[in-house]
Amino acid sequence: MVLYQIYPRSFADSDGDGVGDLQGVIDRLDHLDFLGVDGVWFSPIMRSPGADHGYDVSDPRDVDPLFGDVDTLRDLLERLHAAQKVLIMDLVPNHTSIEHPWFTAAAAAGPRSRERARYLFRDGRGEGGSEPPNNWPSVFGGPAWTRITEPDGTPGQWYLHLFAPEQPDLDWTNPEVADDLERTLRFWLDLGVDGFRIDVAHGLAKPDDLADLPDDVEIAQLVVDPRDTRWDRPGVHDIHRRIRRVLDDYPGAAAFGEVWVGPTERFARYLRPDELHFAFNFALTGAPFEARALREAIDSTLEAARVSGAAPTWALSNHDVVREVTRYGNGTAGSARARAMLLVTLALPGIAFIYNGAELGLPSDYSIPHDLLTDPTWERTGHAEMGRDHCRVPIPWEGDRPPYGFSTTDDTWLPMPDGWSRLTVAAQREDPVSTLSLYRAAIEIRRSWPAADSQAIAWDNDLDGDGNLAFRRNGSAILCMINTSRRLVRLPDGEVLLASGPLDGRCLPPDTAVWLHHPS
Repeated sequence: MVLYQIYPRSFADSDGDGVGDLQGVIDRLDHLDFLGVDGVWFSPIMRSPGADHGYDVSDPRDVDPLFGDVDTLRDLLERLHAAQKVLIMDLVPNHTSIEHPWFTAAAAAGPRSRERARYLFRDGRGEGGSEPPNNWPSVFGGPAWTRITEPDGTPGQWYLHLFAPEQPDLDWTNPEVADDLERTLRFWLDLGVDGFRIDVAHGLAKPDDLADLPDDVEIAQLVVDPRDTRWDRPGVHDIHRRIRRVLDDYPGAAAFGEVWVGPTERFARYLRPDELHFAFNFALTGAPFEARALREAIDSTLEAARVSGAAPTWALSNHDVVREVTRYGNGTAGSARARAMLLVTLALPGIAFIYNGAELGLPSDYSIPHDLLTDPTWERTGHAEMGRDHCRVPIPWEGDRPPYGFSTTDDTWLPMPDGWSRLTVAAQREDPVSTLSLYRAAIEIRRSWPAADSQAIAWDNDLDGDGNLAFRRNGSAILCMINTSRRLVRLPDGEVLLASGPLDGRCLPPDTAVWLHHPS
């Protein structure tokens, strides 16, 4: 499958408020048909005050009015299913919004109440409890604890939030939490949703003692240090088994986990037969444009698939990372490398994800005025980190100036840069060598291939070396070759099916990839 991630705020605005919505997606479904994708993954559309753009949920069983309503979602589902496409929804089980009725009740109820037991409230340390209960940092900067004011007006307990203060973590040892999630799962599955992408799937369980982290623990997004006890605790697997039992009641439904866990054997645990169906592996997303690093990322992902028996997943970008065009370099080099990596990704066995805008070659290296930044990371880090806004700017559809057909207002939720007229969908549809045309051609060719007979590839070591890689899908005559070096590389015999850029005769230029029909 090839699945297309839609960031709803940024896809298409149907009502002129500057924010994308569900009707906007319906109006632009022809784009998904043109690309040839098999379905969509929606970033959060549940009711939310928007402190983290939907990842702070106040009602998990309703659509936020910003995006539409349940009836509009039902209409979208019917249209997708009629086109043989699936819809995967984002699910946020680690935390709620501070505006969720549970948290409002917890703040009003007082210490050691039933209401607070749904969250991780603790007394503070130091004189009068004035210091946080432990030294855990928040992913968004600053401490992972916020102190509340008790109903009588006195400084009170602290609550844990691994992300923003507006996102209090739930206590998954409380049976009410699991029961409520089951109601949420069944609500959306009964509506017709085909599955869920589970946010922070490796972070739901917390250690009982909530002890301090060692001073020298490595704090990283991809968890590689087992002493970082905020993540990947043994109890998380019982939670995923509970989720899986619900999904098993709905044939064909699937769970995709966001699992930022480095070691292969730990990552594979999430994919045991009674847990997640699939998990996002971010090794390729984070790999630099270097042959050795790319091969290591591919091998580690395939090894996790082999150990777990689950299909691998591949993504070059998403709503949380710098877009690949910018990540791989500046200007034409970054664009060429991103196009080459598309062919690598789609040649691999498993499920490929495309983040909206990647098919247009959108960069994320332009300036957004600081007073218009919306990502909580900007404020939580004391303006030390810009955050993720640059990879979330709305999609340019047509025209010569902002908002490029995304909305009828120039006042879009994030400003759109000048100079994107050549990147619009309309412009690229008419250009046979555009990035959009490359995506469409690659997906069409990929669909014509027989299913891989295993979740493995065969490296062609005779063609590898000095900055180039070559591999074929097992049992296939299709050879993928990429050149990450600064020199021309001679191509082997075979019919060229698709190239990411112009070839130099029978040579593969730098920053270019090719698909060949090359029987072994």
